[in-house]
Amino acid sequence: MESAGTSAESSEKAAQELFAQGVSAFEAGRYDEAKDLFGRTLEAAPRWVGAQYNLGLIAERQADLAGAEAAYKAALGLDSSHQPSLLNLGRLYRLRGDLDSAAMLYEKALAEPNKQDDAELLNNLTAVYRLAKKFTKAEATARKVLSRSRDNLDALKNLAMIYYDQGHYRLAEAVSSNARKVDDKDPGVHNNLGLIYLKLGEPQRALAQFKQAVSLDAKFVLGHLNWGAVALNYRDYQTAQREFAEAAVLEPLSYQAHLYLAYALDGQKSRDSRKGMDAGVEFEKVLAIRPDHRDAICGAGWAYAVDRAGWDKASAYLRQCRDRGAASDPERNQIDAKLKAITTSGETASTVAHTEPNATPRPADSSAEAKEDASESRKQ
Repeated sequence: MESAGTSAESSEKAAQELFAQGVSAFEAGRYDEAKDLFGRTLEAAPRWVGAQYNLGLIAERQADLAGAEAAYKAALGLDSSHQPSLLNLGRLYRLRGDLDSAAMLYEKALAEPNKQDDAELLNNLTAVYRLAKKFTKAEATARKVLSRSRDNLDALKNLAMIYYDQGHYRLAEAVSSNARKVDDKDPGVHNNLGLIYLKLGEPQRALAQFKQAVSLDAKFVLGHLNWGAVALNYRDYQTAQREFAEAAVLEPLSYQAHLYLAYALDGQKSRDSRKGMDAGVEFEKVLAIRPDHRDAICGAGWAYAVDRAGWDKASAYLRQCRDRGAASDPERNQIDAKLKAITTSGETASTVAHTEPNATPRPADSSAEAKEDASESRKQ
């Protein structure tokens, strides 16, 4: 008869093997297989927080915001001090625009014993304060980190963006230059310098910094977003489409990546109606993350209106755009005309001109944020 000790050892070994197989599947991009393996790991070892955390990573890669949130909360239920889960949960709150929840999460963690000076938590809290335009709190929190480590790169990047958001571009440039001295190979530093140069009226210098950021790290999402934003501003739709598509692959839950990709596709629909349909799909991906996003609702309506196959969706979205008060008076008139055209026999969807959605996305900065890092799967 097998002893209880032997049975426990066997179960632990099985869990370790399943976990290792899950890591391999995750790193190979076989997410459904990895999800199954980590689920089986938890069946064998129910309190393995690393396996639960990795289910959150998989959900993110599969653009399942609700699933990722549930997985990270479950991981914190197993271990309330598991910082990777806490940081990624906060990042999800930020992605959906719930800055209050993100701030409360980080503040609560910092109130725990021996956590009040945790630089990683403080840097993420700084970023939340800045996004909420609580600049006094943001600067104080960044300086708290720098008072203990004057070369903390994330704190320097945060401080630069705090100045940037307030229009102090030369001061932001000076802080970013200091950050560059700390680590010239950090893509975020170059990305932030690019943003500053745009504000200083030097677009070519800015573009060089965005390209440098991507050359340093091909998976640096913000570099792709901002390279694409510059291209879109110059109506270089193909380059913009390429860069935004790459960003959307790298971070499926980034509403900005899908929104900007939709703009780039929408700009090409007059030459190819399929681009309009593809733009509609991307606008819907934005709405899956931010259901009330004004530009995505209206954009989806106009995008789908380009082709008869999309008229049903176009009608529904255009009515939402009109009825929710998400459009100006002239656009409401255009919507009414478009809806009439769609319902009129023999009328083509291109009969009525309309105002294009705003095609100049807001640049994305590189202040400190939680990392989605598969290496956590190897640490647990």
